[in-house]
Amino acid sequence: MHHHVPAPANRAALVQRAALLARVGLGWHVLEAAIAIVAGLVASSVALIGFGADSLIEVLAGVVLLWRLRTRRAGAERLAQQLIAASFVLIALYVGVEAARALSAADRPDVSVVGIVLSAFTLVTMPLLARAKTRVARQLHSSATASEARQTTICAYLSAALLLGLGANAAFGWWWADPVAALVIAGACLYEARGAWRGEACCGGPCVG
Repeated sequence: MHHHVPAPANRAALVQRAALLARVGLGWHVLEAAIAIVAGLVASSVALIGFGADSLIEVLAGVVLLWRLRTRRAGAERLAQQLIAASFVLIALYVGVEAARALSAADRPDVSVVGIVLSAFTLVTMPLLARAKTRVARQLHSSATASEARQTTICAYLSAALLLGLGANAAFGWWWADPVAALVIAGACLYEARGAWRGEACCGGPCVG
């Protein structure tokens, strides 16, 4: 089956678009991580802290993608993927242990309006950004871009879990919903770690990055 390979000029424009989308995601994840971690510490919310920690690794993944779009050194990318995978595992372990501790000790987090607003905003915007990244990845046949687009999609799923956890605690006083949401986030981190470690297949066609 023949796959269309972009012409050099068109490919350059696609690479620029991919880099722009990566920078937009990068900037948002930096802000998202700062807000989530601070709000999580204030409200004693394991889910918020875990969401913020995940965002920090997404920042690292975005930096790797921007570097990858400028180089052809696949060996270095492999090392970067393994470091990202290890980071996800560490976050999953930390968040999982803290969530289990919160459940066993019946630690009741405070209501976090900031966290609810953050997760709702992320839930609306991340799918749009992921769709744009996926479109460019398919046109470029780029595994690195496709991988980062998938991580953006997972971020949207995590924001939904976070919103449910924070919302249930705020509306019904279900304190356990927060550490349960944190366990979902820990599981997603392990899933992302597996994908980063193995490397992602291209979405059709020859891999170019």
